[in-house]
Amino acid sequence: MTPEENNLPDSNSMNSETPPGPDKDILNVEEAAGLLGVSVKTFNKVLHSEDMPARKIGREWKFSRMALIDWVGSGRARDFYREAPTSTHDTVTPIPRRRRTGGWRIEMD
Repeated sequence: MTPEENNLPDSNSMNSETPPGPDKDILNVEEAAGLLGVSVKTFNKVLHSEDMPARKIGREWKFSRMALIDWVGSGRARDFYREAPTSTHDTVTPIPRRRRTGGWRIEMD
């Protein structure tokens, strides 16, 4: 009997890694980005700028599927768009940013 007839995978198709799927609890960066439906580049930006639930193990980041789902579910859009609170203390006034092209001068004849 062949492996197909026994409904068993043949030895060539078996590997030691668990294939990514909905039942995988611990995800790497690529899998976590896929879960959230964003690119790896965007995911890395959020990872380094937000308080995302993650653990760095060696050189790799690992993510709990449920922790990521809970983290996304607990976020509020208004928190993202909320302006910084103003205080009554003396504060430093930010210097307005100059345009990069501010130094270019074009003279017309």
